[in-house]
Amino acid sequence: MPHAVCWRADPRLIWVMAIANSVTFLSYSIICITLLILAHRTRRNIAREWVWFVTGFALFIVACGSTHLMEVVTTWLPWFWVDATTNIVTAGLSAYVAVNLVDRAGTIGFSINDYADRLASAQDENRQMVDSLMAAQKLEDWSRTSTIVAHEIANPLEAIQSLLYLIRSSSGATDEIIHLAQNASDEADRVLTISRSTLTFFRQGKSPERIDLAHDADSIRLLLGTMMQRKDINLIVERSGDTFVEALPGEPRQVLLNLVRNAIEASSGTGCSVRVLITGESDGVKVVVADQGTGIEPDVLKSLFSFGMTTKGELGNGMGLWSARQILTRHGGSIHVQSEPGVGTTFTLCWPRLFQGQSTAASGL
Repeated sequence: MPHAVCWRADPRLIWVMAIANSVTFLSYSIICITLLILAHRTRRNIAREWVWFVTGFALFIVACGSTHLMEVVTTWLPWFWVDATTNIVTAGLSAYVAVNLVDRAGTIGFSINDYADRLASAQDENRQMVDSLMAAQKLEDWSRTSTIVAHEIANPLEAIQSLLYLIRSSSGATDEIIHLAQNASDEADRVLTISRSTLTFFRQGKSPERIDLAHDADSIRLLLGTMMQRKDINLIVERSGDTFVEALPGEPRQVLLNLVRNAIEASSGTGCSVRVLITGESDGVKVVVADQGTGIEPDVLKSLFSFGMTTKGELGNGMGLWSARQILTRHGGSIHVQSEPGVGTTFTLCWPRLFQGQSTAASGL
């Protein structure tokens, strides 16, 4: 007999069951159609076995919906063999989906985790891209400013060089005065060279020359002597082996000056030492600049070589370490840093023996 009779012909119960099962059937049918469309549209991007799995799952869904449809039919018509056949088909599709789902559980779990990892990586790459765009904007602003600065300092420096020449050439100048005036003139030349190259920092200007890194390290004593005396800090330069490299004039000295000055500024206690170890190796020269300063926090180390990044607050401009890395990379070398808060910081430079003319690219810490 039909279900309506079993339900005592209660109209409210009959229509509640009929409407609920009809809505369930329609929902299952929509889900099935959606899955079939999805399988059709993605058939070129996923394996054929996964297309069959999705198709089977869609048919399983609509089969489940058909059992609810038969609940509506058998409310008034006792077609229970049709209902049984529908349940048999549903059972077969259920078994197919269950077996395949168990078989693919590991793959599905891996795919979900892999997608989550790739999504996180994409977000990290997006943040890095934003940071790069901000750095590029800072670099553009700095280039505009450097145009004005390079123009404004050129004339005064040339006047200073003329005055230094007159001092060296005067009859009453002692050997010491001549030596100091010559050093001052050399530094003025270096400032002029730096100011003229700021606008073409990524463009190779002069031809590389044979330069002694140990000699450059010794020469910065005079420039930083006042700072070292004021802070009572010793500069120790040790060399071993062949310390000559092929490099663009002035750039090795610029790198060493930045690193040693930073090391002196980071050294807080009196009597501390800044050590510069220069070791000649078969394929290049290894330079280690170590201090006994305050160290650098781990979260700062990640972006230490970024443009505009500084640990000196308003006293820094974020150009020293950035330019040092650019120079090392352009020469085909690398720069790395290790630091422990409260203990000190060590920079390690690997300067190739021959100039390799590499393009400037970001290097890791």
